[in-house]
Amino acid sequence: MEFERKPLIGMVHLKPLPGSYLYGGNLDEVIEAALRDAKTLEKAGFDAIMVENFGDVPFPKYVDKTTVAAFTAVAKAIRDEVDLPLGINVLRNDGIAAYSIAYAVKADFIRVNVLSGIAYTDQGLIEGIAHELAKLRKLLPSRIKVFADVHVKHAVHFFDFEDAIRDTVERGLADAIVVSGRATGKPVDVEKLALAKKISPVPVVVGSGTSYDNLPELWEHADAFIVGTWIKRGGKVENEVSLERARKLVELAERLRRGV
Repeated sequence: MEFERKPLIGMVHLKPLPGSYLYGGNLDEVIEAALRDAKTLEKAGFDAIMVENFGDVPFPKYVDKTTVAAFTAVAKAIRDEVDLPLGINVLRNDGIAAYSIAYAVKADFIRVNVLSGIAYTDQGLIEGIAHELAKLRKLLPSRIKVFADVHVKHAVHFFDFEDAIRDTVERGLADAIVVSGRATGKPVDVEKLALAKKISPVPVVVGSGTSYDNLPELWEHADAFIVGTWIKRGGKVENEVSLERARKLVELAERLRRGV
């Protein structure tokens, strides 16, 4: 994945997996839905996809073995049938599981919600896992990149934003940082994004709220865009990916790359 072209990374939000409270009892249906969204994103011209256990509410801080096994099965199915760079995010903050899954299916990157510092969340207090993840990356070397949130969404933070960026990169060893709005689908603060772009030595990724209307404004302040809610049918996060909306966003990104 080339950051020079400011890639669009489309979300594949998984239906509840085995072991989660809302699991419907049919893993094949989970895989089929994920494949449909992934193939739609590929057909629309997205640059990469990221898979996330979005349906596993209420989220644990770290997932169990059942979730890891099921998530791996879904990710492997996507890897086998979709020829795009693949990312893994295991909610709420299981970067160890995410890296393990990514390693097994030969994915390209992971997202870690709290790599460094502390976040106050609806799952309680979540602490950074930079040390544990660094040990695993040493044990299982790969080309997998770590995208780490700074002041992750659905959380309250008391650390200074600039210090959090520096800690995440310099002490947490993140390969890219993610800046989001306050919640899923909520737009990022442009001033905050611009500050991150100014001081971060690694690529800056928009983690929520990118839409057709605000992509031009965000374009100069970011190196990549993770898009989920806006590209769903009707702009509702619980729906499937809309080919029409996804293509519309890709066409806009292509015009921005050409400076049109």
